[in-house]
Amino acid sequence: MRIVIAEDLVLLREGLIRMLSETGHEVVAAVGDASALLEAVAEHRPDLSIVDVRLPPGFRDEGLRAAIALRAADPQTRVLIVSQYVERVYAAELLADGRGGVGYLLKDRITNVDDFLDAADRVAAGGTVMDPEVVQQLFARNHRNQSISTLTPREREVLSLMAQGLSNAALCSALTLAPVSVEKHITNIFAKLGLAPADESHRRVRAVLAYLNQD
Repeated sequence: MRIVIAEDLVLLREGLIRMLSETGHEVVAAVGDASALLEAVAEHRPDLSIVDVRLPPGFRDEGLRAAIALRAADPQTRVLIVSQYVERVYAAELLADGRGGVGYLLKDRITNVDDFLDAADRVAAGGTVMDPEVVQQLFARNHRNQSISTLTPREREVLSLMAQGLSNAALCSALTLAPVSVEKHITNIFAKLGLAPADESHRRVRAVLAYLNQD
């Protein structure tokens, strides 16, 4: 996999380069600000960009804005956002275009090499990955919302795992359920969140986005 990294912390950037290189990936560019990220992606057309939310010069949301701009210019752009904190707005904005090929992980997750590499692979393949801690905090924050409150405990569990990027087959394995049961839970989730029938490749993203956008 050909990867561009946008991270202003030199030690973390170098650590990512080493980890990815040693696991068979090619880091085609490693930059420290949003402008350089845009230039690097335009030049190299990577399979995946790993981007810190907060980049110079303002250290607010420059990385996220650059990622959104890249996906607006080319919807096939794959972006894995990393952040120091759980930030609901950033997670929702990342998913706002309703497409896959995006991920949002906390930086602490990078230390679990296998999980991080798995997330990178899934995003590069067009999947959607949300950090389990992000999902947990959002559920805790929104448990009183009317539409979310209609979900059964099992449906909440299914939605949580969907947000983490698990496929139907992976859901069956994780929950020890038959495929027909998983499909029924997912159908119920879509209905309770008011999601009309749509392209199946994007319905999971819309389900997670519907949840993130709850007040």
